[in-house]
Amino acid sequence: MSFFTDLAHQFIDGEWRTGSGSWDIIDFNPYNGEKLASLTVATRAEVDAAYRAAERAQPAWAAAGPYARRAVLERALRITEDLEGEIVEAIIDELGGTRAKAEHEVHLAKEFLREAVHLTMRPEGQIMPSTEQSRENRLYRVPVGVVAVISPFNFPFLITLKSVAPAIALGNAVVIKPNQNTPVVGGGLIARIFSEAGLPAGLLNVLVTDIAEIGDALLEHPVPKVVSFAGSDRVGRHVAAVTASHLKRCVLELSGNSALVVLDDLDEPGLDYAVDAAVFSRYVYQGQVCMAANRILVDRRLEPEFTRRFLARVRALRVGDPRDPQTHLGPVINDFQAEALGNLVDQALAEGATALLHGSTVGNLVEPTVLTGLPEDSPLLRQEIFGPVALLVPFDGEDEAVRIVNDTPYGLGGAVHTADAERGVAFARRVDTGMFHVNGSTIQDDPLVAYGGQKQSGPGRLGGEATIEAFTTWKWISVQRERPPFPF
Repeated sequence: MSFFTDLAHQFIDGEWRTGSGSWDIIDFNPYNGEKLASLTVATRAEVDAAYRAAERAQPAWAAAGPYARRAVLERALRITEDLEGEIVEAIIDELGGTRAKAEHEVHLAKEFLREAVHLTMRPEGQIMPSTEQSRENRLYRVPVGVVAVISPFNFPFLITLKSVAPAIALGNAVVIKPNQNTPVVGGGLIARIFSEAGLPAGLLNVLVTDIAEIGDALLEHPVPKVVSFAGSDRVGRHVAAVTASHLKRCVLELSGNSALVVLDDLDEPGLDYAVDAAVFSRYVYQGQVCMAANRILVDRRLEPEFTRRFLARVRALRVGDPRDPQTHLGPVINDFQAEALGNLVDQALAEGATALLHGSTVGNLVEPTVLTGLPEDSPLLRQEIFGPVALLVPFDGEDEAVRIVNDTPYGLGGAVHTADAERGVAFARRVDTGMFHVNGSTIQDDPLVAYGGQKQSGPGRLGGEATIEAFTTWKWISVQRERPPFPF
């Protein structure tokens, strides 16, 4: 099977369809410009068809019970394992991920699928006390119904599955809108996996479309009760506003501006490790990661030696064909992103920054850049940089480091490196983020842990109990054992 031939369609009510729109989305390989697929966009009519199919199918799926749902999730995991090699190749082709990145994405996706298998059995009800002795209060965990999942381009297989698999495991139906740059890996491929796993028709639908065609129909439609969105804070604010106006719940995982902080107590091995963590945290998948370390903060006592080692490591990174196992950085997602990154670097230099390393751009291949000396009021220190541009920032003492880390509208994650783990924990507790890691990279995810941010990084949480909260709701049923007296 060719993923880009057979899966480049709308998937509605168990059928592969061609959209009825008047224009096509072209799916390009960002490295060589090869046309992978052409998909006619879905219209409002397909949006309604997908949601209505999900609405029809969901009650029977919820009633089927956790054991039936678990069997489907187990088969979906086995199919993913069987297709692993092909999925890796598709990730490389469609989003320009290096082989190491693609393999890591599939590995994590399998872990989230494994957790979704167990999630089918996790929701528990409660029997609560009552003010009336003859009444029994029961609280049931029930599915929300239909969930809309809007996913990004950078980890489309993993991030889409992070919402889709648990939503299905908990008895919901799902409609996916993948990113236009990754309609197959983030959409059609997932539909194929669950269809082959025996998921009944209508429970998983995929709409490849654009707001230019459907407006806010995906958000405003009366059927979905929860919208799970991962992407930029600009779009996330719009999603939040529209869903709130329709009294829907939304799970938002938005932009970040993470910092990796190097404290002054590191020995030689600790400094080397911090350098390796910083290089990975900034440059993995060309820096197109919301958790990436935009800012690398180094205590001034260690700054000269850290900078020397960091630059040596960055200069050794190979930029090129993502299919080559020796490549560290492949292409950014498109030429718009490549041009925007060049403009950001020019802006920083105009503000007075120094380029310790100034990478060139050829097509969508953007070589690493390392900047230092940015003025404290530089907008670049407070925004997300979605590409291979590192900002080195010296500081004097922990208090100044905490101030700099928190001086951003975002609060997703970060990391601190220190010889004293408890000092690192104390530092992390002072930082206004949803996640912070001691002696690790800024880029971490785990199926059992609540993942999410603060401030403009969004209020959403997924992982562990947070996932149950996201895709279920409480239902109170009381049972009156005796006739009570009524006041009138």
